[in-house]
Amino acid sequence: MLLFRTLLHAAIRGSDNLYRPRMEDHSARGSTLEEIELRHERVTGDGIDLHVVMAGEGPPVILLHGFPENWRSWQRQIPALAAAGFSVWVPDMRGYNLSGRPSEQNAYQLDHLVADVAALVRATGYPRAHIVGHDWGGIIAWTFADKHPELVDRLVILNAPHLKIYAQEVRHPRQMFKSWYMLFFLLPRLPELALSANDFKAVRDMFKLRPTQKGAFSDKDIEAYIEALSQPGALTAALNYYRANLTIANMRKIAFSTPINAETLVIWGELDPALGIQLLEGLERVAPRLRVHRIRDSSHWIQNESPDEVNRIMIDFLSN
Repeated sequence: MLLFRTLLHAAIRGSDNLYRPRMEDHSARGSTLEEIELRHERVTGDGIDLHVVMAGEGPPVILLHGFPENWRSWQRQIPALAAAGFSVWVPDMRGYNLSGRPSEQNAYQLDHLVADVAALVRATGYPRAHIVGHDWGGIIAWTFADKHPELVDRLVILNAPHLKIYAQEVRHPRQMFKSWYMLFFLLPRLPELALSANDFKAVRDMFKLRPTQKGAFSDKDIEAYIEALSQPGALTAALNYYRANLTIANMRKIAFSTPINAETLVIWGELDPALGIQLLEGLERVAPRLRVHRIRDSSHWIQNESPDEVNRIMIDFLSN
């Protein structure tokens, strides 16, 4: 178990004016979740109910979190986006926290995850929405923009590879070594035992020790994540994102994905211990209308480590 923790620490270290909000204070500094009105709603996804946190009024922005978080991953972005004139929709992704949790592994395939997002866009009442994703949320966002271009206004990706690029890069030792934990997560039962041992110590240490900006996650944040992961079946559901999708058959399908039509912004923390900077190479081939903003002193959890810079760049992109 000590070896596992040591290794884990090393590895996880074209729209029109209808969709443009009013121009306001983009930084929204001083705004916190406690200072704005949050609405907690249930929205029907692809055969399940999704818990969605909402704030603000205006064109919709849907924020998709990654592993092993939940809607709180975006707590520093929700007030800023709401203040900038957006309607912010932040789901607990399928299987996470208060959203529906199917027991079948294949219920976490990308087709179902993408269908959940499509249901959210349609529920906004707008013909399309801005889609923002981090980590697995970013992978889902990439796939959603490929499968449903008619539902996407603009696309923002935070430290999440396009699987077409990832499938090429993971063949090289530099990325293969960084990705070893993904192979571990494909095993049955053992990852659940390792991650939950000693009251989820490996997960706690990941949030406390791995970000380059110490204090990116408060004790309150970490306890909220652990509480959600401690629910029956929750950790298995989170791991099923890997098990249901990182297969040879799925990677072959991704090879035939079409270029993303939406204007796309990729924000990347250069110190990501799990995803190498080379995953940005060749992205213009899969997203021709691409902008890339690199943050030199941030790692994987970029929206928590550099929230002011992320908010400024993202809101400028979505507003202009």
